[in-house]
Amino acid sequence: MSNKKINLMKKYYAEILGTFAMVFCGCGAMTINEITNGSISHVGVAATWGLIVMAMIYAFGEISGAHFNPAVTIGFAFAKKFSWKEVPKYILAQAVGAIFACFILWFLFPESQFLGETTPAEGFAPFKAAILEFLLTFFLMVVIINVSTGSKEIGTMAAIAVGGVILLEAMFAGPMTKASMNPIRSIAPALFTGQFQYLWLYITAPILGAITAVSSCKLVKDNNCC
Repeated sequence: MSNKKINLMKKYYAEILGTFAMVFCGCGAMTINEITNGSISHVGVAATWGLIVMAMIYAFGEISGAHFNPAVTIGFAFAKKFSWKEVPKYILAQAVGAIFACFILWFLFPESQFLGETTPAEGFAPFKAAILEFLLTFFLMVVIINVSTGSKEIGTMAAIAVGGVILLEAMFAGPMTKASMNPIRSIAPALFTGQFQYLWLYITAPILGAITAVSSCKLVKDNNCC
């Protein structure tokens, strides 16, 4: 196997491991919070999501770019910072990591009904949830695209900025949509709970939000960021 193929495989493994850790810890916090009647708390869940993303960017940012999110991968490709031919492979790697994480949670906590799934809050219309998810992902991708170079995050500051915005958005929007911002993070638990009704909005809204964020960067940056 050539060095180029070996390096590509390392990137895919990094996306699998990073997405696995993110979903296992984030959805795991939500699952444990569910089955222990709120012992972790909403604030604790939001902090878990932000901290695990921060940690995984530190761990894998220099290897794969630490996308862990199909919307981010598509956003980077749309910005011409990432090869379109690599997009399906990255998304497949992310899917493997996320689904395996939810399988482990399903095995460990069979009493859980939700496994960290994403659904709009009761009484919150799905189209409103789609708008909110679009905006959340827009803000997330604005941060990512402005603290990145190529497909690789810029070390310490990127980890803090991206982890921080995820924590922030999960903190205020979590009660309404679960603040997914990530299609595969929503698809994975749904495969085990059977809740597919709202997946359309958790797939389309983040992707559209990421693409819109990339398009907007040319309005505020002088360099050729997009």
